[in-house]
Amino acid sequence: MEVTVYNPQKGRRERIDVEFTDKNTTWFDDCMDDEGVYMITDFKEGIIIKKLGLGNTPFWIYDVSRDDIGHDPKKAKELVDSWE
Repeated sequence: MEVTVYNPQKGRRERIDVEFTDKNTTWFDDCMDDEGVYMITDFKEGIIIKKLGLGNTPFWIYDVSRDDIGHDPKKAKELVDSWE
């Protein structure tokens, strides 16, 4: 699936092809807040982090995986917040 992500390492939005599966993605269905993390996906030696709100563009952050942050939505949010 082609999606638009924000790549903070390059300071711009990009279109990428990514497949969201149970093997590479953790969903947080209990997320209630638009600023809360809805999903994290391992992608090309990095992680895609998507907040719940419709207007929130997913972030693609290099050199970190779901395992590195313990599949923790709070740690994922901290990563995004550190780049915003």
